[in-house]
Amino acid sequence: MTKISVAVATYNEEKNIGKCLSSVADWVSEIVMVDGSSTDKTVEIAKKFKAKVIITDNPPIFHINKQKAIDACTGDWILQLDADEIVNRELKDEILEVIQRPSNCHPEFISGSSKMLKQVQHDKKNQSINGYWIPRKNFFLGRFLMKGGQYPDYALRLYKKGKGHLPCKSVHEQAIVSGKVGYLKNPLQHFPYENFSEYLEHFRRYTDIFAREYKEGSLGINPVSFINYLLIKPIHWFLLSYLRHKGFMDGCPGLVFSFFSSLRFPVSFIKYLLNK
Repeated sequence: MTKISVAVATYNEEKNIGKCLSSVADWVSEIVMVDGSSTDKTVEIAKKFKAKVIITDNPPIFHINKQKAIDACTGDWILQLDADEIVNRELKDEILEVIQRPSNCHPEFISGSSKMLKQVQHDKKNQSINGYWIPRKNFFLGRFLMKGGQYPDYALRLYKKGKGHLPCKSVHEQAIVSGKVGYLKNPLQHFPYENFSEYLEHFRRYTDIFAREYKEGSLGINPVSFINYLLIKPIHWFLLSYLRHKGFMDGCPGLVFSFFSSLRFPVSFIKYLLNK
């Protein structure tokens, strides 16, 4: 049987980690968790699921610890999860199917260009697949967001051992997989925020990181930058997510999400200016 490892990085995730690991513990070969020295019961809960736990520091770019977990996995395939994600039965069955038949990449479910569809159909017939994009359903203010560009929200999370890695340069980067990749049909369920206060805390942390990235990238302070980050980018993003991608169909949660997603540009830029 092909073995599958789950790789997860954590820091103070006692509210989420139990539900995450319980969704995979009975069908994967191992769980590898790298913990950034949590001060809550995260590690204690993980050990109840017989996870292999590696305790280290908690770097600002959390993908560093995710990569440590990936490196420590021994399975033939690696499923990289966040602590606030859940694998339902349909996705579990699909994963178990594709790792046994790696050329099965479900091209009929691909959302993209005709060129991409033809490429994946060709790969299905002629070559094995080294990784899979998995769609995600993001829960926000009481509902899963299905519009506003928030679904299917593909993430490259399933790949063969030794074929995928994270660049560890940005908080929103995707894994890089050597070779061909396919697309799965069934989504991960993502529960990133318990309440709006928690969302605001995440918003604060992410805008801090973006401000630091602006500084490291030597973003210029000039009239063009001011207009771009304070006006053009937030207005463009709001119109794109709320109108073009129909975020309004998600009701009040869709409006709030589009608004704060747009605000990340001016808030990050102002933080960058204040700390320059």
